[in-house]
Amino acid sequence: MEAYSTVRTGTVPERLAAAAGRARALLLLRLPFRHMVRAAGLARRLGRRELASAQAEALVGAVRHTARWWPGRSACMETSLGAVLAAALLGRRLDWCLGARFAPPPVEYHAWAELPGYGPVGEYTAAGWHHHTALTI
Repeated sequence: MEAYSTVRTGTVPERLAAAAGRARALLLLRLPFRHMVRAAGLARRLGRRELASAQAEALVGAVRHTARWWPGRSACMETSLGAVLAAALLGRRLDWCLGARFAPPPVEYHAWAELPGYGPVGEYTAAGWHHHTALTI
């Protein structure tokens, strides 16, 4: 499943951060998992301010939009880690969550960006998807 969007969202700084965040995420995905966890933890500490929910949705949308420029895989792991890194570049904070997504069959392993107190950002929660978090970074 490709996770890209044809709709361009966000301001120019958000779109630039989204492109840089996705590029960094694609590099980190080539390394062992512990390096991704460390980078996401560092991004969480660097982002000192909370995002507004609308800004978080726009940022995740901007990261999804940058996937159109990448010929390789662009699914939940790349998008969610890219959004967390993009938020950190803007001095903002998003959580990176790994777990499972439940819906009427099937159950899928999934990664998503989450805004504390708001829930998953840019996800299809209104369509009956339920997220179960195994790890939050």
